[in-house]
Order: sequence, then C-alpha cells, then structure tokens
Amino acid sequence: MNADQPRALTVHHIPVCPFSQRLEILLALKEQSESVRFAVVDITCPRDPELLAKTGGSTALPVLEFADGTVLKESLVILQYLEDLWPQTPVARSDTGERELELTMTRLEGDFVGTGYRFVLNQDRSMRAAWHEAMLAEYAKLNDFLLAHSPQGVYLFDRFGWAEAVFTPMFMRFAFLEYYEGFVLPDAPSHARVRRWVKACLAHPAAQQVSREEVVKLYYDYAKGAGNGALLPGRARSSFVFEPHWGQRPWPPTDKYAHSASDHELGLLP
Repeated sequence: MNADQPRALTVHHIPVCPFSQRLEILLALKEQSESVRFAVVDITCPRDPELLAKTGGSTALPVLEFADGTVLKESLVILQYLEDLWPQTPVARSDTGERELELTMTRLEGDFVGTGYRFVLNQDRSMRAAWHEAMLAEYAKLNDFLLAHSPQGVYLFDRFGWAEAVFTPMFMRFAFLEYYEGFVLPDAPSHARVRRWVKACLAHPAAQQVSREEVVKLYYDYAKGAGNGALLPGRARSSFVFEPHWGQRPWPPTDKYAHSASDHELGLLP
C-alpha cells in the first residue's frame, strides 16, 4: 500500500462469490491484488457477530472493511471505490460519453443476474423451457447493445474494462446453467455478438480466479433450490463447505429434477 493510502483494506468474501470476483478482477487489472487482504467467510456457519455488528446485521457479501472498522457494502460501490483509489491504472473509461455507455450496459446486469439465479433455483421441470427462453432473452439484450455500440469489436471498447469486470463473473457462474439445465447460447445471429464477448471475457488472464468445476460442484445446492449455505432435506452438509476440498469431490449428477444426491454421493463427508 502506498504511503498516501493509510487505511488498510480487507474484503470479507465467499471465494466463489461472483460479486467478490468483480473486485478481484479489477484489482488484477490494476496490478493491486496484493494491496487488499481477502478474508474468507464460511457461509455454512453462523456469521461472526463482530462482522455483523459492523455491517448493521447485513449478511450480504462482499464487504470492504477499513482499518478503523468502518465498512463499505455493495460490490459496485466497492468497485468504484477501488477504481478511484488507484486512478493511475484506470479500468473505467475516462471519456464522459464512453463512461456513460459502460454504465448503461452495467444497468442491464440486474435482470440478467436475477434471471440466471432464478433459473438454476427453479425446481419445477415444467417451467424449464420458459426459464430457458427468459435467459436467452437476457443474453439477446446484451447482444443488441454490443451490436449497437461495438458491432465489430470483441469487448465493449478496445480492451477488457468496466463492463467486462461486472459481467464476467456471472458468465462464469452460469456454468451451472449449462451443467444443470443444459443451457448454451445458440450458434445463431441473434446471439453471435454476445457469444464472442462471453468467450473473450472468460479467457481473459485477469478473470481466472474461479473454475467451471468449482462453480458446478459448490453450486449444487443452488440447483436443488437451496442458496447461501442452507441445508436441503436429508442433508447434513452444504455443498459450500470448505472440506473436503471441491477438487477432491466427484462431479454431481446433472439431472437435478430426477435425483437429490446425498452427502456421500457429493463427496461432502470428511
């Protein structure tokens, strides 16, 4: 940390959380990854009362904590703080019109993220096709935006930037839609531009904090309708537990509608 940055920074986070990965990507782009300490929170256990006191009882993560114990919440707010903290390596566009454009695109992420998570949480097989179409529609919005403002490019602008840092973690998490719902972007003009964007975003060196295997294994309980460390009926351990490590566990069953895997089948027993 530079001498003119006296407040030590700690991010309380879930390692696989996409909202935390946004911060990690931004820091990697700024070459400041070592300037912020990341403290892991185990969401399968009751939250630390000390942290809850600092957040006013909120359990939402990530949370940025300063050395004096004050905190900053909401990933996009924290993202902007970190962007402003190291202005010598900007990720956001400096041109006012371009900045407004990337912020406009960022506003599309709310419905995009919400649709993807409601899709994977869905437990009604008869609704699967409807959620599939809803997810295609969200990607189509991104496709249309890119066609309007960057039809021949790879990213929104000439490099991986703010919009990419916001969306890329969600592209990675939506590996659970491919695995559990069979969702893939069609090889068609309606989604060709966004396919190119997604592929480039996922391949970028600054966005390699999480793997497809990690996402699929840890998010199994989401696929069965239980989020944020909640336990499913008949289960004693969440798929979000740290041990056994996800890399030592078998791949979960893909048909989430036909079978509920046990702790033993998921490799969750020590």
